[in-house]
Amino acid sequence: MSTYRNLGLFLALSALWGSAFAAIKAGLSAFPPVLFAALRYDVAGVVMLGYAALRADSPYPRGRDEWATVAVGAALLIAAYHAFLFVGEQGTTSAAAAVIVSLSPVLTTVFARGLLPDERLSAVGVAGIVLGLVGVAAVAQPDPATLLSSETLPQLLVFAAALSFALGSVLTTYVDAGVEIETMEAWSMLGGAGLMHLVSLGLGESFAAITWSPTALWSLAYLSVGSSAVGFLVYFDLLERLGPVEINLVSYVAPLFAAVTGFLFLEEVVDAWTAAGFCCIFLGFALIKRQALRREIPRLRTALSGREERR
Repeated sequence: MSTYRNLGLFLALSALWGSAFAAIKAGLSAFPPVLFAALRYDVAGVVMLGYAALRADSPYPRGRDEWATVAVGAALLIAAYHAFLFVGEQGTTSAAAAVIVSLSPVLTTVFARGLLPDERLSAVGVAGIVLGLVGVAAVAQPDPATLLSSETLPQLLVFAAALSFALGSVLTTYVDAGVEIETMEAWSMLGGAGLMHLVSLGLGESFAAITWSPTALWSLAYLSVGSSAVGFLVYFDLLERLGPVEINLVSYVAPLFAAVTGFLFLEEVVDAWTAAGFCCIFLGFALIKRQALRREIPRLRTALSGREERR
């Protein structure tokens, strides 16, 4: 059983995060988008705080730098990312949104090049970034004459979500306060939920606009407990076992689950442009991380087969 444990967890995490896009799409028929995202992290934040209290040495951030890390996580990794994503998914398919979001590791490299002095980007890396952007263009198919039209704007909002997540990932590394990841995630979730409630109020959203139904309840429960709370617990376990380079590969398996669940539950069809965009983004990531992948993939095979000792 231990032989397939890591592989099972990897696929489970990909399924939890990939199917989240279909759950978001389903729930948007019942919830105002930003309020929906805020409620998701009200629940997930409380669950993660309980986990941090059990596992972290300090379930509360200490000092200005640790709170600064939490603030970045709350503002960019939770609030901005999910507000843009939930609003954008109103006008795009689950698979298309997942493919655009999979650009995040590529965009992270762009921001890291500017903010982290140890990061270097070769000509091949630049080609990888360009290829990733071509992939997004293939999914969005923007028309310069109608760039902000109702057809293109949703994809641009999802792209803004990917930008927010990438920038937040780099800034939390840049601050490097040493806050434990469980503590940072818990307080970022709660802080991000609070920020989204403020944005929701500013947009005029209200609880009265919620259409309570079985679909509303299961989508909120699945996103809060399944994709967020359970998903991050699996993520922490795999991060310890496999490392950050391998975890990035989840971003490229998740869109496959998004496409399947979107088709099965929402009757969404993946068009050729979305598939082509996914291939471009994945190839861009492979070019940027080619050296790390060359080093780590053999170890990943060993870890997934259960032969590597746990760190």
